[in-house]
Amino acid sequence: MDSAEIRELIARSIRALGAADYSPRQIEGALQGAFGLDTQLIADGTYYVVESAGQLLGCGGWSYRRTLFGGDARADRDAGILDPHMDAAKIRAFFIDPSAARRGIGSALLERCEAEARRHGFRRAEMMATLPGVRLYAARGYVPGEKVDYPLAPGLSIEFVPMSKSLTVSRPA
Repeated sequence: MDSAEIRELIARSIRALGAADYSPRQIEGALQGAFGLDTQLIADGTYYVVESAGQLLGCGGWSYRRTLFGGDARADRDAGILDPHMDAAKIRAFFIDPSAARRGIGSALLERCEAEARRHGFRRAEMMATLPGVRLYAARGYVPGEKVDYPLAPGLSIEFVPMSKSLTVSRPA
């Protein structure tokens, strides 16, 4: 799967699945950096895709780097390495093809990311969720924080919700 196909999926996904939560102007503004492909995730081997019959149905990843969200175009990215004993793994850039929405693809990707983060010693995960993504993440145990307004351009911002989850498994006594 090449980067251009992933970028097309991201745009297709947020334009359709984000339309109930964001205006077209917000979506197009966010596609300039707040939403987008972070090729560092691909280089790190922590970004996954789901395909069927050669069609890209979903993508998402996790990171052991400091950047919480945003694509390559975002200027304030931080590629610094996180300490899994102190920091939370970052859940990043989940997008599902509208034709494949609500079929468990996002949940499967999230389970894979959480398992890999655990395998690398992380005990917590966090993300900056889109409004349409909040429903999936809350159903999977993520706790929302206060909504934040992220500036996109003069006079234009978009709302995101920081969310977090413990990745430790409690064992029955």
